[in-house]
Amino acid sequence: MYSVIIIDDEPWAIKGIKNVFNWEKYGFEITGTFTSVHKAIEFINEECPDLIFTDIRMPEISGLELMRMTKEKDLDAEFVVVSGFAEFAYAQEALRYGALDYFLKPIDIDMADPLIEKLSLHFSKKRSVRNNQILEALTLPDKSELSRLTPFFDRSSDDYFRVLILYSNSENKEHKNLNFFDRKQTLEIDFGSRKTLYILKSDQKSELEHDLDYTVFEGLDIKAIGISTISTNYEQMAKLIKEADLAASQIFLNEEKGVFEYEPKFTVVKPLIDEISTIIQENKFDEMEYSIERVVDFFRQNHLGMGEVVYLWNQVVSVLVGTYYEELKDMELDFLNYAELKERFENFESLCSFLYDILIYIKQLNGQTVNEGDINAYFSQMVKYIDTHYQSRLYLKDLSAKFYINQVYCCQFFKKNLGKTFSEYVTELRIKKACELLKHTELSIEEVATKVGYFDYYYFNKVFKKQCGITPTKYRKS
Repeated sequence: MYSVIIIDDEPWAIKGIKNVFNWEKYGFEITGTFTSVHKAIEFINEECPDLIFTDIRMPEISGLELMRMTKEKDLDAEFVVVSGFAEFAYAQEALRYGALDYFLKPIDIDMADPLIEKLSLHFSKKRSVRNNQILEALTLPDKSELSRLTPFFDRSSDDYFRVLILYSNSENKEHKNLNFFDRKQTLEIDFGSRKTLYILKSDQKSELEHDLDYTVFEGLDIKAIGISTISTNYEQMAKLIKEADLAASQIFLNEEKGVFEYEPKFTVVKPLIDEISTIIQENKFDEMEYSIERVVDFFRQNHLGMGEVVYLWNQVVSVLVGTYYEELKDMELDFLNYAELKERFENFESLCSFLYDILIYIKQLNGQTVNEGDINAYFSQMVKYIDTHYQSRLYLKDLSAKFYINQVYCCQFFKKNLGKTFSEYVTELRIKKACELLKHTELSIEEVATKVGYFDYYYFNKVFKKQCGITPTKYRKS
């Protein structure tokens, strides 16, 4: 919600402004009303509201002087000027000081909805730009840019930090209307169209240690909430974000809603990985199938998380490629991080299914006969489908079923016919389309990300920079 205050020395005018707009519908909340400019200034200095409606002619301090004082203090507040005087000079002066608009009072009720809609769009674009700048700054080793972008990271005090990430089922993000955190001690950042990041800080560690009750979100469309550990190290912000995201990624393993704290359990999963590694290296094919089949149950019974999924994948891939390099060199068996795994597989069962198919392929390799002509025809259809549906969720398992090709053969055909893996092909296609949109449209970077199939802006920024060498923002500027 965007915070709003109203300043006018006439109470009837304040009442009129409060009643003429549908504030909540457009994402605004009135946090203060003042007939005294001095009291309003105190409030502005302490709370820094997003939007200020102010009269121009007031005793002692005019609305224009208030705007000048606010700008001199470098407070990030916007103004709408409402006045009983129709002289153009007033409007011109107000706009010169940076007012978003100038209206005569009483405000015409027919003008109310267009005005509030225009203001909402302005703040949405402003938040989008700031949001993207902060996201990029969070990925940089040098965190000095963060201090410039927001006073939240003031280094003058020793604060504790904790990160929360919320996954929503829809793009409505109804939780934004809930005040379940101290607003002044919280930095809220859109992490994706269905994902929100909260960075919490406090000078008391105990204030960040209390449990978050999921019942606060009853009735809301929340899938999962991930919580990081607590740190006083300002430089470890990227680590805390990763912890919270790993915890929230519990939804990759199961569909249960809840609050999940980051808790690594690598020692629990290591014996299972060692067992699978030994079976692969000793070519015990029958035991391979059984081991992979029970992995899902093992993870659920031991309440393992996304960190352990990454550990399992990379360890098993290492053993598979090391043992059967020639047989698997064209497969999509790369070391992946948690974001890449979630992009490639719909869920944990899908990941295990892929590993199972790889083992079956190895087991049956010598006795297989394949009609490459039929597969080539289906593969061409698959590539055409990807080219026209790149903005959708694309998983190799689903595509292989849709076009009647075993997903192991899909991997081989991508490498053989296109010289790249399935993931590389989709990524290059999406980033190429993103570049076109950044060059030829005025869509925000978040909108570009969504249009090319990335619903996590933070991940989109990383992938874009990896592919192009610069961030989407710098690409657009260049």
